[in-house]
Amino acid sequence: MAKKISTTTISTTKKGSQKAGKIMGPVDYLVVKFPGNKFSGEIAPELAKLERNGIIRIIDLAFVLKDTKGNVVITEAKDMGDKTGDAFSAFAKVITDAEWFTVDDIDAIAADLPLNSSAAILLFENTWAIHLKEGLINSGAELYSQGRIPSEVIRAVEQKVITKGGV
Repeated sequence: MAKKISTTTISTTKKGSQKAGKIMGPVDYLVVKFPGNKFSGEIAPELAKLERNGIIRIIDLAFVLKDTKGNVVITEAKDMGDKTGDAFSAFAKVITDAEWFTVDDIDAIAADLPLNSSAAILLFENTWAIHLKEGLINSGAELYSQGRIPSEVIRAVEQKVITKGGV
C-alpha cells in the first residue's frame, strides 16, 4: 500500500543566503530505475555535491521497490536502512511535510515499474536559476516557451561528438 511521501518547505537558498518565501528556481523531477533492485546509494554523494554547490536543492526523495512477485514497498530516504539509508540520511533531515507528489503519482510509478526493480523518485529545485529568474522578472520578461531535449537525442549527439573526437 502506498503511503503519502513528504517534501520540504519552500526555501530558495544558495548555500543558505536567501530567505524562504522568495522566488523559487524551476522544479524538476527524475524517476531513475534500478533493474534487479540493485540500488546502493552511490548517487547520494553527487546529489550532496550539487546541493553544496548551490546548483540544486532536494525537495523530495522517495523510493519504490517491487519484488519478483509484484509486491511494492514505497519508502522515504530516511526509512531505507542499511548503507543505502545512511547514504541518503542527510537529505532526509531537510524533507518535511509540504506535499508535491500525490499517492496517485507514486502508485502510477510503482504500477509501471517492472518486476524485481527499484526506482528513486527525486524532486529538486534548480537553485542555479533563481537569480536569472529574478532578472527576467525585474526586466519585465515573460517565459514564452520551455522544454527539455529527450535523452535519446542527447545520447545520439554525444556519440557523434565522441566519434569525431570532440569533447
